[in-house]
Amino acid sequence: MNQIETLNAPAAIGPYSQAIRHGDLLFVSGQLPLDPATGEFNSEDAAEQIRQCVKNIAAIAEAAGTSLKNTIKTTILTTELSRFAEINAAYGEFFTAPYPARATFEVSALPRGAKVEVEAIIAIA
Repeated sequence: MNQIETLNAPAAIGPYSQAIRHGDLLFVSGQLPLDPATGEFNSEDAAEQIRQCVKNIAAIAEAAGTSLKNTIKTTILTTELSRFAEINAAYGEFFTAPYPARATFEVSALPRGAKVEVEAIIAIA
């Protein structure tokens, strides 16, 4: 196992890694919509927040020598499932067919008051 870290994504806010590479798989921890340069949310809008989450995942993937196009599975957590259509549309801007497998869950709260969080499993290709 190898820990993956990059300054182009927010630092972990607890005792976990941004990502772990195990064999040909990259396991990316849940990414909050934090701008890595400021450590603050990029927006209060859920659609904008998911864009930042996926950008953070892309930066971690790049640091591991892969890219979003090799994403196998994602999980989206949101405190606003009523905004699913907007979240889904913003998420869809980053992926093309064949799309990754995905699960989406509504949760009561996320760290730092985020509206969305995204985790991913990405192949190292």
